[in-house]
This record gives sequence, C-alpha cells and structure tokens, in this order.
Amino acid sequence: MKDWYTLYRNILYLHFSEGFYRLPESAKNAASPSNPAMRLLRMAGYTLMRLFGNLFQSVEQPERLRGKVWLYVVSQNNYDSLHFLQEAIPDAVMVAGQSKAIGRYNQQVARLSLRKKLFFYYKFLPLFFQFLSHRKYSTLRFVDLLYDAIGFYEVYLQKLKKYRPQAIVFANDHNADARAMLLAAKELGIKTVYVQHASVSNLFPPLAFDLNLLEGQDSLDKYRQCGPVHGQVEFIGMPKADQFVPLRNRNQQVQTLGIACNLMDRVEEVEQLLRHISRDFPQLHILLRPHPRDKRSYTSATGISPNISLSDARRQSVFEYLRELDMLISGNSGIHLEAVLLNVWSVYFNFNPREELHDYYGYVAHGLVEEAASYPALKPMLEQGIQQKPEVYLRAQYYNATVGTPYDGESSALASDFARAMLANHSK
Repeated sequence: MKDWYTLYRNILYLHFSEGFYRLPESAKNAASPSNPAMRLLRMAGYTLMRLFGNLFQSVEQPERLRGKVWLYVVSQNNYDSLHFLQEAIPDAVMVAGQSKAIGRYNQQVARLSLRKKLFFYYKFLPLFFQFLSHRKYSTLRFVDLLYDAIGFYEVYLQKLKKYRPQAIVFANDHNADARAMLLAAKELGIKTVYVQHASVSNLFPPLAFDLNLLEGQDSLDKYRQCGPVHGQVEFIGMPKADQFVPLRNRNQQVQTLGIACNLMDRVEEVEQLLRHISRDFPQLHILLRPHPRDKRSYTSATGISPNISLSDARRQSVFEYLRELDMLISGNSGIHLEAVLLNVWSVYFNFNPREELHDYYGYVAHGLVEEAASYPALKPMLEQGIQQKPEVYLRAQYYNATVGTPYDGESSALASDFARAMLANHSK
C-alpha cells in the first residue's frame, strides 16, 4: 500500500501539492468542482460514461501503435503543439487515451484502450485512506481527481510492454494521465521528450524527461524552483507560433481590441469592463474570447454593443484569434505571451478582484506586459494605443529564446532536429 501511495502521489504531484491547495478557489475549480456534491456527481458520471462505457468499445489499431514514436496528447492544444513532429519524424503518431477529448482532432488520434482501467479500482479505497492520512484537506477537496487517476499507470504499463514505442513525446507534464504515461515509460526504459506547450508554473513537477525542449530562460528558471532538472535541456522557442511569426502585427494604431477571459475570471467583471470601453471608445471593435473549457453564457456581454463579437475558442486557434487584434486585455493567462510574440500589445487586468492571484505567471514583473489595476488606469492606455501602438515583440525574449534571432519562426525545425538526434543516438 505504501508503494501505491508513493506512485500515485507522484502521478498527482501538482493537484495534491500544498501550493495548489492554497490557490484561490476559482483556480482550483478549473480542475475540480468546489461543490462537494458536484465532485461526487462527477465521479458517478465518470464511472458510468467512461469506466463502464469503455468496456463496450473497441478503439485500438495495433498497426498504428506498434514500434512508433508516440506523440501523447491530452487536449486540442497539445495536438496543436506537437503536430509539426508528425511531418518531421516518419514514424510519429498522435496518441491519446480512449475517451480523452481532443477537440476538433478527436478523429485524428490513435486511441489506447482503457477497458482494463476499471479492474484496478480495488485500489481506490486503500489509496483514499492513505492520502487522507497524509493530506487530509487536499484529499477531501480533490477526491474526484484521485478517483479519475486510478488505473492509468497500470494500463499504460501494459500498453507500453505490448507496443514498445521507440519514444514518447509529451506536451503536458502535470495531468494525471500524462504523468502516469511518463512514469510507465521510465519504468520500461522508453525514451521520453517534453515539448513545452504553455507557460510554466513553479508548482509543476520537476523535469524528468530524457530531452526537455523549453521555450526559453523563464521556463528553466521556474522548473529549477520545482526541483532538480533531469535530462538534456534545450531552448527552442514556441513551435506552434512559427507560421504566425511572419504575420506579426505592424499596425500603428489600435483598432481591434481583444479581451480573453478564463474560468478564474468573473463574468460580471468582464461585462463591466466591456460597458466602460464601449461607452468611451465606440470606434473600437472588440473580440471577446472565453477559454475553451468555459461553458458560461456570454450572451449579455455581446449584447452590450454591436461592436462586440465572440470568438469560439473550440473552432479558432489562439494565434488565429490574435492575428485579428492590435491590443489584448487579459488576466492570469498564458495568452499574454502569445500576444506579445505576434506584436500585439497586451495588458494585464484582474477580472477577479475578490481573490488575490496577482501576476501568476510573472509577466508584469518581467516587463512582458503592462498592468492596469482599474479601468481609470486602463483608459489612458487605450487612448495611447489609438494614437500610437507600441512595438512589443522583443519583450518576449526572456520567455522565448528564438525571438530576434535567426531562428525566429524556425522553432519547429529546431525542435525536430533535437528530437531526431535523440532518436538516432538511442537507436545506435
């Protein structure tokens, strides 16, 4: 039982950390419902729809999996971050768990059957009490995450023994299923590669891949705060931004303003800001973009003015959205970095003043973006931008090592070279 606890504590490293438990409830709610009844309902739904539902579906295509380089994805964003390797590595195939939602790419990934996951749930109660004795409050708050995690490692270990991939490439290092796949690969000596796909938090697990392809110095500095860095580390910039680098915003004035919000933000605060801006700057076209997982209604927000439009994050990629903007306003979101990379002027604005989670990614502290603490502070920025928009993309150099270098816009090629070199050395 102690070995089970150690293994699952590693799998659930992020969500059962003290730092994560201390985050504001809005941040935790994105991972697990704050309402205990909703957590139990989620567990029940998971049991019926996935654990039992998976028993009656045959999803694996062995010929697509055996001996390949697996590009393991847990989201649509992961797919966007790794798809360049499908072209660069002939034996590469996108792989996901049986029922994992990969957005518009659901039909394009090879699936791993999770039928047998149900048979490992005899471990749940012993693990629950073990976690309860070590981390009582986190266990009660995130019991649904513990429940969901059961069996991933054991099933993935079986799959890796069966299909023996040449290597596994990850774009996520902290979700339970990705952690389980990583630990199973390490147990069998299968080479692993990590391609950073989003901004890093110092709450993440320590780097433990054979090859770590990071965007820039900021990421390495934060991972060093997480613990010892294992494996080779290389800076590659942001591959998913390559095709948009030549399309950087060159407009001199702000005409289109983006407001990007997420599950930590309060809709009322977003609507209030929209009312202020629409009243004082009726000439601006405003594109509102909720996070892909945000299911809340924004009908009232778009009804404030005919100049406000809604971007569907499930259909339009983040860079496609940013291409339409001259300026962005957002809270604690990695979209700030992506905006600045495209020379879109980005401003940090707190849409949840009730909870203190100031500058979570350190973008303000490191000069990537300005901060507007209130609408009166934001208003002169908007006035300035309408007169003369600043050029900002070089501010991203600390975060993205290729900006302003000959490799600017060539991150995919750089990452592919490092990955192919590792595979070639491994095959010798």
